[in-house]
Amino acid sequence: MNAIEFTTQLGPEPVLTIPKEAAEQLPKSGTARIIVLTADENDDAGWQKAAYEHFLRDDPPEDAIYDTYR
Repeated sequence: MNAIEFTTQLGPEPVLTIPKEAAEQLPKSGTARIIVLTADENDDAGWQKAAYEHFLRDDPPEDAIYDTYR
């Protein structure tokens, strides 16, 4: 399996534009598997911090030394 990666702009129409450079790398026939990845709109940093704090919440006192390592 070969991978061809590119970015494109999404618009109001349900159409994805394949840049010419990427299209030239595609075979002329056969099957292609398309996976669309978009920018994550969630606050990953906030989620990760909350998960870390939750993880440390029930630590025993002897593990407090590890709180300074981040």
